[in-house]
Amino acid sequence: MSDEKLPDRITVLAKEFTPAAMEFHRRHMSEKGYRLDGGITARQFQVTDGLGDPDILFDGDMYYAATFVKGSADE
Repeated sequence: MSDEKLPDRITVLAKEFTPAAMEFHRRHMSEKGYRLDGGITARQFQVTDGLGDPDILFDGDMYYAATFVKGSADE
């Protein structure tokens, strides 16, 4: 995917903290206009498609989430 077509917000999931944190540098996200939005924290992920109970993703395993956002914190 070309840099022009990258979305405004990208979230990377990883089983461990270090790989999630290294994605910012490995993919040169700063050069592409991204910043880290908040901290990198472990979370459980769930998905819902209506008013019923959500489905738990990844067998309930915790994943570290690093979200990168285009633009500065002032925007």
